[in-house]
Amino acid sequence: MNKKYLIIGIILLIITFIFAHSPQKRLKKSTKANIAFQKLIPAREITHGHGLTVDIKDPKKLYIATHHGLYVLINDKDLYQLGDNNNDYMGFSPSVNNSKEFFASGHPEAGGNIGLQKSEDGGFSWKQISDGLDGPVDFHSLSVSPKSPNLIFGWFKGKIQRSTDGGLNWEASYPTKFFATSLIADTTNENIVYATTPQGPGVMVSRDKGESWSLLSGELQGGIVSTLAIDPNDSQKLLVFSEKLGGLAKSSDGGKTWQKINELFNKEEILYLAISRTDPNIVYALSHKNSIYKSVDSGETWNKIR
Repeated sequence: MNKKYLIIGIILLIITFIFAHSPQKRLKKSTKANIAFQKLIPAREITHGHGLTVDIKDPKKLYIATHHGLYVLINDKDLYQLGDNNNDYMGFSPSVNNSKEFFASGHPEAGGNIGLQKSEDGGFSWKQISDGLDGPVDFHSLSVSPKSPNLIFGWFKGKIQRSTDGGLNWEASYPTKFFATSLIADTTNENIVYATTPQGPGVMVSRDKGESWSLLSGELQGGIVSTLAIDPNDSQKLLVFSEKLGGLAKSSDGGKTWQKINELFNKEEILYLAISRTDPNIVYALSHKNSIYKSVDSGETWNKIR
């Protein structure tokens, strides 16, 4: 009788072992581990913001690329770090077709350059797409074209680099006479891309995908322009933060003329602007003190939310 029970026990152990190491079981463990990795870590503050974008589907989510990883502000009050990645994302741009996709460039936490990276899970994990030209690059300015999602522009060591296959390969490198603090691809014309500068031009514009550049507006010339944003539904409507114009200004004719908006932002300089794709009336601004402001009337009036 004891021998019978011993045999039954051995059989049960074998069955248990097989189940524990089955593909289905490993998949469940892998899924649990993945869910555990994709965690929102509560955060108290933003440090060294380098980029700003509103979720393409949910205007209640604002993503902030920083010197210490990627953050999300939910419902204008709850701030989280996405996973435990502390890379310095100097260049940051969302995909225009998938709310889970982001592109970034900058520095790993340990130092060096990360080339071009892409996240396909909402910013929780990243993989390198390419080194770029003469890389690994550190794109301080990066923009994915809303009109042509495989078209990406990056600025590195005084040159504009361009990819037409989603960042896998870079086919061109065009020298610039200006420092591009930000690159902004036009929302309706894939040939047009803007560059803000800390120099005399203010804003430069290219109408041939970055090959040649011209001055956008004499009204912005002679002062720093820290940021520019384009209305997703009307590319003739622009917002800038301009030293020459004394702060925030808007244009309704593609940047030819500008009207000052009377908002002081507590005397803070605005470094980044982001307009919601689902509701262009919603605009966010990030200041040099890492304060966040919000407008619900296309930038006319603002409230500090953080």
